[in-house]
Amino acid sequence: MNLTQKILAAHLLSGELVPGTEISIRIDQTLTQDSTGTMAYLQFEAMGVDRVKTRKSVAYIDHNTLQTGFENADDHQYIQTVAKKHGIFCSKPGNGICHQVQLERFGVPGLTLLGSDSHTPTGGGIGMLAIGAGGLDVAVAMGGGAYFMTCPKVVGIKLVGQLQKGVAAKDIILEVLRRLSVKGGVGKVMEYIGPGVATLTVPERATIANMGAELGATTSIFPSDEVTRAFLKAQKREEDFVPLAADEITAYDEMIEIDLSTLVPLVARPHMPDNVETVENVGPIKVDQVFIGSCTNSSYQDMMRVAKILKGKTVHPDVSLVIGPGSKQVLTMLARNGALADMLGAGARILESACGPCIGMGQSPKTNAVSVRTNNRNFYARSGTASAGIYLTSCETAAITALTGVLTDPRCLDMDLTIPQPEEFEVNDNLVIPPVEAGAEDTVEVVRGPNIQPFPLGHTLEADVAGKALLKMEDNITTDHIMPSNAKLLPYRSNVPYLSDFCLTPVDETFPARAKAEKGGFLVAGSNYGQGSSREHAALVPLYLGIRAVAAKSFARIHQANLINNGIMPLTFQDEKDYDDIDMMDELALPGIRAAIEAGEEKLTLRNVTKGHDYTVLLPLTERQRGMILAGGLLNYTKECNS
Repeated sequence: MNLTQKILAAHLLSGELVPGTEISIRIDQTLTQDSTGTMAYLQFEAMGVDRVKTRKSVAYIDHNTLQTGFENADDHQYIQTVAKKHGIFCSKPGNGICHQVQLERFGVPGLTLLGSDSHTPTGGGIGMLAIGAGGLDVAVAMGGGAYFMTCPKVVGIKLVGQLQKGVAAKDIILEVLRRLSVKGGVGKVMEYIGPGVATLTVPERATIANMGAELGATTSIFPSDEVTRAFLKAQKREEDFVPLAADEITAYDEMIEIDLSTLVPLVARPHMPDNVETVENVGPIKVDQVFIGSCTNSSYQDMMRVAKILKGKTVHPDVSLVIGPGSKQVLTMLARNGALADMLGAGARILESACGPCIGMGQSPKTNAVSVRTNNRNFYARSGTASAGIYLTSCETAAITALTGVLTDPRCLDMDLTIPQPEEFEVNDNLVIPPVEAGAEDTVEVVRGPNIQPFPLGHTLEADVAGKALLKMEDNITTDHIMPSNAKLLPYRSNVPYLSDFCLTPVDETFPARAKAEKGGFLVAGSNYGQGSSREHAALVPLYLGIRAVAAKSFARIHQANLINNGIMPLTFQDEKDYDDIDMMDELALPGIRAAIEAGEEKLTLRNVTKGHDYTVLLPLTERQRGMILAGGLLNYTKECNS
């Protein structure tokens, strides 16, 4: 068996490990962050479970940390009190980015981790089967429920050779994206094998696993080996180490080989992470801003390489350099060893340990700027400035670029950037608040501020569904398009009615008003609809606006699951040419839809009443998913099953 199959088999609750079929697995750990967590905990409370059933659940506050009004602070208080009451550890603001802290302090090889953040696969760097999902799926897992998923194919990515000077782990995942595209990992797990793996540290592996989310992959995973043991020992938790690897003779559904010694520094150009070219070929374009950090590249070793490049030098006068260490642990160690002073001395602006610029939470670049960043996504307008061009690179490329003022190949540096792992990391978990003991739940009052509003629930599916095509969209519509997540809107993640006025406005500013005037209807989209974040709001807000179905050429995995969880039908065109035949505001209908789903039919008729045409659309659902669509979503379905 490969490593993915071993972990799945050890956690399998139903189904068989046959790719493409539905399975359910037991979840050992969960994580949430404050952007998705408030809604997840509201849903958890609605389930009526007193205490989480997982081995460990952690609520992180790392996204909405700019407190320009009461909204974020109110959400933080709600999360901390609801976590304390229900058996969940809470990582307070300032403790760090969820994926970085989870890797440092809580990740355990061989366990399953489900997180309400699409970059949860970062845990694969330590040998976890770590999967991003919608908040409702995480709430169910916290309540002891199984996580249902499509059994993935497993792609073996064999690494041979060793990275050359100036080439980084970020360049490995950019190379994978260059080869496979943002759709190349859908329905697959990327499992890294081969002699090259042993040359990579845990943080480097985590960088690769983190950005595997941009492939659309279910997750990515590395073996747990002596490198893993050394990392856990340095974190003072060697007892969590378990050796894990694929069997010596292992079959993979696909195999890719990458010779690390042949890689060169790469860059993802605007506006997609797979728009990859060599730094050398893109050339010395003028740069206005550099951001080094995010959950992809903010580890101690990343930061030390940056400090080494900056030491004794000065940032180019035309560049704004901002650096965000990934955790309190990293920031403290930089402060103690002088590296932080080297960064400040060069002219860097130091941010708190949080997600920050990656999600448009501060540090938006100027109009028409070129911003070089070490984060994982460069979707249109995600930085908060629609006209800016975001280029994704390694820390080494970003740091030398900040000094030169133009995109620069770091191989020009005449220095050894090898940073050994510390024998001991500084461990201080005083910003992790433990829950009350079991049985003491009634001693905690859950505090809800005025910005926290009830979440919408779907309703029972009618016999027939009809409505207008309220919006027609192109390929690769992201969750940032569907539900923008900038600094102005993030504080309202617990207020769906407010957010509804901004749904899909990056595509069409008139959409929310039209959806409200028509009292709902259909959405029509191209391929890979809903790629990007796991944010459940990209389904909850359309649900609030009355969207009953989305007809698309194809869907991203997490968003498709979120639609079903909320009772919205994700319909796939059998013939993609039918997409071309539909115009915005055509009257569409699904005649006899309830009876068809009850009968288990997967080929349905989508009628264009305006044009008098019928299209065949596909809605392959498991028995459980059929129940969810009929009931109007997972919460309604769960209540029906328990009544």
